[in-house]
Amino acid sequence: MSETKFLVREPLLNAAQQILGYELSWYSGEQGEGMASDADLLELLSLAAAQLQGAEAMSQLNGSLLFFEATPALLAADVVRQLPAKNTVLRLTVTDLSDPETLKAAAALRQQGYGISLRGADALKTGNPLLQVVSHVEGRLSHEQGAAIPIAALQSATAKAVVRKLASWQEYDVCALQGLHAFIGNLYLIPRANAEKKGLNSAQIIIVQLMEMLRQNADIRELEEVLKRDAALSYKLFRYINSVGFGLGAEIQSLRHAVTMLGYSPLYRWLSLLLATASTDSHAAVLMQTAIVRGRFAELAGHGILPKNEAENLFVVGMFSLLDRLLGIPMEEVLAKIQLAEPMAQALLTRDGMYGPFLALAEACELNNGNIAALADSLFISARQVNDAHLAALLWAQAIKI
Repeated sequence: MSETKFLVREPLLNAAQQILGYELSWYSGEQGEGMASDADLLELLSLAAAQLQGAEAMSQLNGSLLFFEATPALLAADVVRQLPAKNTVLRLTVTDLSDPETLKAAAALRQQGYGISLRGADALKTGNPLLQVVSHVEGRLSHEQGAAIPIAALQSATAKAVVRKLASWQEYDVCALQGLHAFIGNLYLIPRANAEKKGLNSAQIIIVQLMEMLRQNADIRELEEVLKRDAALSYKLFRYINSVGFGLGAEIQSLRHAVTMLGYSPLYRWLSLLLATASTDSHAAVLMQTAIVRGRFAELAGHGILPKNEAENLFVVGMFSLLDRLLGIPMEEVLAKIQLAEPMAQALLTRDGMYGPFLALAEACELNNGNIAALADSLFISARQVNDAHLAALLWAQAIKI
C-alpha cells in the first residue's frame, strides 16, 4: 500500500435494490481482496471514526452499515470501539475465526452490537458453530453449478447472506430472487437490458420549470404558484432541506421561507437534488444515492479552490451526472431540456473545463473507478482532503431520506 491512500466505496444492495450500506477500503488500482496490512486497516478505521465523532454524525448514518476488512489483531484496537456498533461490520475469514482467541473477541464484539461478516463462507455446512457468532456470511455465485449460491443455505434470522463479485444485473437478479444481499461494485453504471426510455415525468417537468424560473430570478409568488401544482414535491423539498440542517434556527416550511433563509442560488441546488430523486423507477435508489454523494463530494472538494457560488455549481453538476441513467436518455437530451451554464454542461459531457475534474474525482472514488491520485494531483488536493470530503459527503447523503 502506498503512503498516499485514497478511500473507495462499494454499495451493498438488498433484494429490493435499496442501499443497505457500503464497504469502505483503500484504493488499490486493482480488484484484489485482503491486500491491506494491519497498519493500513487501522488507519482506515481511524479515519472513519474521526468523521463519526459526535451524536449528530452517527445519527446521519440512519441505520446504514459500514463494512471494513479486519484482522484478528484489529479486534482489540481501541479505535473499533470509537465506531458506532450498530453501523459497523468487521470482515474476518473462516481461518481467522478458527482461532479460539479471535472467535472469543469476535463474540464479545457481537455482544456489544457490532457486526461480524464471515468472508469465504461458501464451503461451510449448515449448523457450523461459526454461524452462531457472525451477522453476515459472504460468498460468490458458483458458475460451475449453474449460477448456484452455496451460502444461500446458510442464511438465517441472525446471519444474512451477502454475495460478492457480481458481473451483471442478471446475476444480481439471481441473488434477489433468493432474498440475498449483494455488493455490486460499479454495476449500477451499467444499464439494465431492455431499459426503457423514460424521459421526464410530471413531477420532474415541474421541477425543471422551477429551476428555469429561478435562473431568470422570477418573482417568489410565481414560483409558489408552480410548486402548488404538486403538494408531494413541496413536502419532499422541505424535508430534504431540513433533514441535513444548516443551523438556520427554524424549520423551513414554505418556499418563501426557504428563499428568505437561503436565497435563490442555494435553492437551485436543492431543486437539482429533487430532480434527481423524483424518479418513479423502483430500481433507481442506488443511482439517486450515488448522485447525491457525487454532488456533495464535488462541492466539498471545491471548497477553498473555487469561489462559494462555483462550489455550489459543483453540487449541481454531481447531482446531474446520473440523470441520463435515471431518465433513460442520452446526456445531450438531458441538457436540451435543462439549460445549464456552458462550464457545467461541458463537465457533464466530457469531464473537462472548470468543473469536470472535480466530477471525475468524485466518480473515481466509486470502487477504483479511475485514477484517483492523478486527478487529486491535478486539482492540488491532498489525499486527506479527498478522504475527508468523501466520508463527509457519504454521511451527508445518508441524512437525506430519499
